[in-house]
Parts: sequence; structure tokens; C-alpha cells
Amino acid sequence: MKPLRFILPWTHISLALAFQWPNTLLSSVNPLIGTTGGPAPGNSGGMIASVAPPFGSTRWVVQTQINHVTATPFNYTESYATNGSVHGFQGTRQPAIWMGESAWAAIVPGLTSGAPEDIITDFDARGLPKIPGTETFGVALYSVGLAFPNSGGSTVNVSMSASSRVGHLQFTFKRGSDSTLSPYLFLPTTRATTLFHTPNIFQTIFPNGTVQILPENNEICGSNTEMDDWILAPLSIKEAASHFTGWYCATFDTAFTSHGVTQGTGVSQNATSGSGEEIGAYAQFEFPANSDTLTVNVRIATSLISADQARFNFNAENSTFAIADTQVATESAWAEKLGRFQVETDGSPEADLNKTVFLTALFHAMQYPYEIDEPNPASPNSQHYYSAYDNAVHEGASYNGYSIWDTFRAEWALVLLLAPERIPSMVRSMLHDYEESGRLPMWKNMVETNIMVGTHADSLLAEAALKGFGAGGTKPNDIQPTFTTEELTTMWAAAWKDASVPPINDTAVVYSDRQEGVDFEARAGLSTSFEKTGLGAGWVADDIHSESASRTLDYSYDDFAVAVLSALIPADIVAANTPNLLQLTSQFYGNSSVSHNNVTTFLFDRAAANPWTLWNSTESAPALVTGGAILPDLCKQDKPTARPTNGFTEGDRWVYSLDFVHDMDTLIAKRGGNESFTKAMNEFFDGGWVAFTNEPSHHTPYLYSFAGAATFTQERVRQMAQENYNNTPNGLSGNEDCGQMSAWYAFSAMGFYPVNPVSGTYVVGSPFFSSLKLSIPVPPFIPPSHSSIVSNQFYNRSTNSYELTILAPNAETQPYVKSLRVNGQDWSSHSYPR
Repeated sequence: MKPLRFILPWTHISLALAFQWPNTLLSSVNPLIGTTGGPAPGNSGGMIASVAPPFGSTRWVVQTQINHVTATPFNYTESYATNGSVHGFQGTRQPAIWMGESAWAAIVPGLTSGAPEDIITDFDARGLPKIPGTETFGVALYSVGLAFPNSGGSTVNVSMSASSRVGHLQFTFKRGSDSTLSPYLFLPTTRATTLFHTPNIFQTIFPNGTVQILPENNEICGSNTEMDDWILAPLSIKEAASHFTGWYCATFDTAFTSHGVTQGTGVSQNATSGSGEEIGAYAQFEFPANSDTLTVNVRIATSLISADQARFNFNAENSTFAIADTQVATESAWAEKLGRFQVETDGSPEADLNKTVFLTALFHAMQYPYEIDEPNPASPNSQHYYSAYDNAVHEGASYNGYSIWDTFRAEWALVLLLAPERIPSMVRSMLHDYEESGRLPMWKNMVETNIMVGTHADSLLAEAALKGFGAGGTKPNDIQPTFTTEELTTMWAAAWKDASVPPINDTAVVYSDRQEGVDFEARAGLSTSFEKTGLGAGWVADDIHSESASRTLDYSYDDFAVAVLSALIPADIVAANTPNLLQLTSQFYGNSSVSHNNVTTFLFDRAAANPWTLWNSTESAPALVTGGAILPDLCKQDKPTARPTNGFTEGDRWVYSLDFVHDMDTLIAKRGGNESFTKAMNEFFDGGWVAFTNEPSHHTPYLYSFAGAATFTQERVRQMAQENYNNTPNGLSGNEDCGQMSAWYAFSAMGFYPVNPVSGTYVVGSPFFSSLKLSIPVPPFIPPSHSSIVSNQFYNRSTNSYELTILAPNAETQPYVKSLRVNGQDWSSHSYPR
């Protein structure tokens, strides 16, 4: 039986602003899933229980620890739950636990008798114990009650919400029996921060900053230069990136009765400005004459451009001081994503828990990548952004948190499905990165960090173009073009550079994980894999480059993606912007009589040939013995084969011996056909070789279907879901990795998964729920007069969506799919693309 695969009807979102999406499902989200550090950093998600809208620029979170690489600002532990302290409330741009912070903002409540020493700046000392039973977590509102020790019973209740660039905090102070105490709010602005150097070295540094207090405006503004991942910036942009600075402006609805500047533990009362290390500012308030209660609302706007831009962002994102207004706006933004789903279960407790895990997965996935552009005061309805690549402000869109080695697998497909209105600006952001630095992003955290391997931005561009975000057409019923000729030219030039231009000093630089002092990594080792003779023979050499086997396979997939892209971009653009093709084809094909002038054919051929240069069909080590396995190799064919444990990224040879998503027919054939391949898959899972905490294993449960063994796919998908996800703070077995861990669960729960993202197809698995309905937004490239709208029975005009219904009666207890019908037709009779 062929693998069950189908192509979803394509889609667009014009947000249908008149339609109010229901927010009833938001209460089923559990923001605490995946928020513990686990036995090691990132082993239980590395997420934070933050408030912000989808793709929000700054996420606001309660602070339980100082964040840096390997530690997030919020870490949920049993001791925190039962007897925890809150050390402040932080606006963070740290995208993941293994990445650094950039230009944070924070605020901390306190009480003072008026003495300078009452202003507590030390992180540990300023912690306030939670009042039991007061802490609540939501997608748009967090709240907690805190007690002030030695204050006669004084407390503060804190509520926190946020728009994309503005945090909104409400502090309600209640005075106890000590009437001499007054509330204050402290804004730490710079701090000692920790840099992480491999292999396991932590270095403390002290970024600089500024504060300015404008008491007449009830305003405190500040700046800091913290960007922890600057140490990983490629050499050619490192000087520019060294100028990185972030700003905040905090506006209060209550007049200051006093104020001051702090530096370290020192306090300068009545000062209005300061600069340097460990700098901060505070504002003091008085209780009303006839009340023991005072409520102070603070809105903290952030910017990567200037303090004036932060002020502009404040007004652009609604300057009301009613926190309920911020909460409603942010809930509405989340309802537009999660409210598109209607999920019905059999009512069992386990099914309801899975529903929460599913909705939380959507909540996690729709946070990435996140916007760092800002509204342009000089041009209404337009954006501009600061680029750390060249230390300049540019017009247009920009996003951060591109963990592309992880997210190309399923997270990007989920964003394409649920947020197509974002795709044009996300793609343009990658093109801007290329124009400002010379390379597409690999792992962008304000700047390129060279983390992970492969140029999988190629896959993101190809998948977007494949699903309609591209050149459009000229016929009356064609889709509209998303990108200009100039943008398409840049897109192709960037992807072709990935496929054809090795990095600087490619034969000498190892490009190990988190290696400092090197330039853009791109496809390190590409020069050693170019040729059939000479240094390379189709593979990345293990004695030259780290992670060589993973690189070889990843580059082959990326070649396949660039080939797909080349067929979707107008031929004249490709023909005019593909230098060195004849030279490369001559190297690749050696002295054979084959001559290829067509870039698409060349890339498809290279993608088909190179990964198999590492295949060892006689591999006889324990475990995955059926049919062969991947083994790294050295730069010279006459040298011994490299050690089989070398050369892999977040996996081993067993995992990577299944990493041929673009060439499954050949993989199955080399394993001896369907039956032998299925046996090898069972050895892989039953032998414990699946490492689902890392992404290279994510597609593996679906591979059975390619060999006509879909029953095993259905069984293994449920197994992986049950073993790696649950409705607790430990509910993610591995690092979230900017939405990929959750995207796997979201697709799997719906019953399909993009094994090969640039194929345009999904492999059917096993839906988790009896019924799931999804209103798929119509993408912006489909005009209102298009036939897919006018004559589509599944189009809903009131929501401007296509309605997808997945019916799987008793799916909660019956995981095996007996048959598949699509729009009333038996799908098993169709011919499926391979």
C-alpha cells in the first residue's frame, strides 16, 4: 500500500477583522508546559510562561532567576510552586534556553521608609515571597500576590499583560500596620551578565547603559548594550554588531513623590540621569491620604532604535492605562489563531489533557520567529528596523529567533498554514539579512550566530514559493505575485550562493559548534564535497569539518530545496543570476560525457548522489543492521573510514541513516525493499535509538508509510506523543527550539505531517481527536475573485477561511486508520507523488 499523503487546499489570511474569533479555547492553554529546566538545560522545553501576542517582539514574564545562555528568566520548579519568590518582571528577547538575552527591560516593586538603603537592587535580596494561591498564568494576563517581609503585613498584587512592544503592569500596593513605608518601583537597566563559551566556560561581563528620569512626565527611560550572543557574530559583521543598544521608556499613571538613580548597591536620591555598569532608576509613590491601597499602572515600551522610538511604540500600540484593554487586545490576537480550531473529544480525562497539550503546542509555535521591526514615525502604516548586521536602520520588516535547523521541519509549515499573513514579511526579513550581511540566516539572534549546520533558509524559501508565495502568474485566474522581480532576484542569488559558494577558509576552519572568531559558516565543507575527484568525493570530510555526516545529508536536502526553488522562480531571473554553473557541473560530473547547463537538473542530481557517498551497505554493528547505515568519511578516498561515532548533529548514525526525506524510494530500495525497511524501522524504535528530544528523529515515525506499513506509523506517532509530551511543566522532553517541538505535536494531533517540507505533501498519521475543525486563513496571494474562493464549497466568507474538517470517530482509543476519505472519495485509490 502506498503512503497515505494528501495536499491541503491552499489558503490566505486577510484577517477578516469584522469577525470575532472565539476566545473560549484560550483558557485550555497551559503556559507552564515545558517551563522547567529538567535534569539539564532545555531537557524539559526551556520555555517561559510569558504574556505577549503571537510573534510578539518582547515577551513579559515573572522573573525567578537571572537569565543567560542555559538559563531562562522563568524556571518552574516544585520549590517555586510551593514556596517560591518573585525577583521582578522582565521583558525578554531571549528566544530559547541555549541562546542569549538582548536588550531586556524589567521592573521590581518594593517599599521604602525614604532611606537610600531601602531601595533594594541586588537580585537575590529583592525577591518577594508569593502569597499562596494567588498566582495565575494565562496567554494574555499573569497575576500574583506578593508579601513584603518585615512590613507589618504589606502586600502588592501584580497583574501583567503586553502588546508586541509594550509591557503593561499594574501594581496594587496594600499597606500593613507600618505606616512609615511608601511604595517604589525599581527599573534595573544594566546588570552583570554571563557569556557562555564552549565547551563549558561561563564569563561575567558588565554591559553599559543609561537612565533618564523625567518626573514631570512620570517617565523613566533607559538603554543597555547587552547582547550575549555577540561573541558568536561572524567576523565580517562583528564590529558593526558591537554597537547594538536597546531602549525602553516606562510611563506611569501616578505622579512620583521621589525618584533616584542606582548604580550597583549605591543610590543617588533625586538624580535624574546616570550611565555605566549596573545602572538603574526608581520612582517612589505615596499612599492616598485616606486609603491604605495604591494602584500604579506602568507601561514599558521597548525599541531597538531609540528612546523616542520607544515612546512612539507606546502610542502606536494603544496608550490606555486600563490593563483590561491590553488583555482583551492580546487575547483577541490569540483567539484569531487558536479560535480557528474546534476540537471535540470522547470526553475522557486523557483526551482532555491531550487537547490542552495540543492547544498549548499551537500557543508555543505561534511565538516564533518574532518581530523586531517597529512602526515608522515618518511613514504611516510602514515599518523600519535596526540591523545589528550593519549598525543601521532600514525600512521594511525584520524578525528574530530564526532557529532554522530546527524549524524548517514543521514549524515553518505550521506558520504557513495558520499565519500566512506573516510569511511575506518573514521572507523579506531573511532577504534583508542577506543584503546586509551577504548570507541568509542560519540561527539569527539579532545577528547570525553560526549555530547548527546546513543552509535551511533555502528550504523555507522553497516551501513558501511552492505554497504560492512567489512570482504569481499572468493568466486571469492566476494567483497574485507576492514578491517583486527585484526581491525574487535577491531570493535566487541568496539561495544559489548557499549552494555554490563555500565559506571563507573552508578547507582550514573546522566550524565546530558555537565556534568563536570565524566568519559566516554557511555550508562549511562545501568545497570538499563539490568534486568527484580531488579533495572531495561528494561528502563533507570528517577530518576537516565537524558534524561532517550531518552536513553531507543536510546539504543534499538543501540542494533539493534550491532545485525546487529554481523551478518556481521565473526562468529569466535564474538564468541571469546563476554564476559558475558550468564550472560546478564540470567539477561535479568530472570527466563524464554528461554536460548540464540546467541548474535545476544539476541540483536535483547532486541532491540524489551526494548523500549515498556515505552509505555503507555492509554495516554490521549492533542495532540497525538491516540494509546498511551512514558512516562519516575522510577527505581522501584512500584513507580509512572515520570513526562511526563522529560527524553527527544532535543524533547518531542510526538516526541519520533515516535522514533521506527527499529520496525515500532510494532509501527503501537500499534497505532491501518494503519488508526489510520496515524491519529496520522496528529495530530503530524497539532498540531505543529514536532520540525524540532532538529534531532529526521527528520525521521517523512517518517513514513506515513510505514502505506501505502505515499501521506502524500510526502506532509510533502515538507512542512518541505519549512519551514526550504531557500537561505538566515537564511536558516537553526536549528543547522547544523555537516552536519545532510543539509543531510536531500540533501536526501529529491533526493527523498529518510534512516529512519532506518542500514536496508540498503531508503524510497521514493518526488523528488524536474524534473531530477537529480548522478555519484555514486564505493567503494574501489569492485575490477575492479567484476560483478557489468564488467556487469553493469549503470557503467561509464570514471568516475569509477555508473550512477543513477531520473526522476520526473514537480516535482517542482507536489509533489505527482503517481507511481515508477526502471530500467523500476513497483516497486509497489515488496515485501519490513520491
